[in-house]
Amino acid sequence: MHYSKPFEHKSIFQNTMIEKKQAKYDKAYLRMASEWSKLSYCNRKQVGAIIVRDRMIISDGYNGTPSGFENCCEDEEGLTKWYVLHAEANAISKVANSTQSCDQATLYITLSPCKECSKLIHQSGIKRVVYQNGYRDTSGIDFLVKAGVIVDQIKELD
Repeated sequence: MHYSKPFEHKSIFQNTMIEKKQAKYDKAYLRMASEWSKLSYCNRKQVGAIIVRDRMIISDGYNGTPSGFENCCEDEEGLTKWYVLHAEANAISKVANSTQSCDQATLYITLSPCKECSKLIHQSGIKRVVYQNGYRDTSGIDFLVKAGVIVDQIKELD
């Protein structure tokens, strides 16, 4: 699913070449996010995120508990504990604690962002989100599109 065209000012041939190259990188970064998701201790769902700026990975994250907490994401009833951080929130927080900036970056994530994380994504300056699987609630994606963030879904990673 493609919500907007990032290369509208180039010729058709240039657009095709740029889009093919970008698609190759997009799939590679999504595969990396998928591998990163495997580091999560969550039983219900494992999600991974990679933030890329100027073709350089500036941050990564997966869903899990904050630093210093035991790595157990669910309570006795199997419900996710309220303080578990989503993958994109973890990745954005890491950037905030570094000398890097998310401004104009792309977020690659294995699951589309929820509405709460979408606010963080927009406020952090991320300008593009590429995700693999859709979350049941699309309000996060709807918000990002309304905010002018380019949003792409790539289901097949080849």
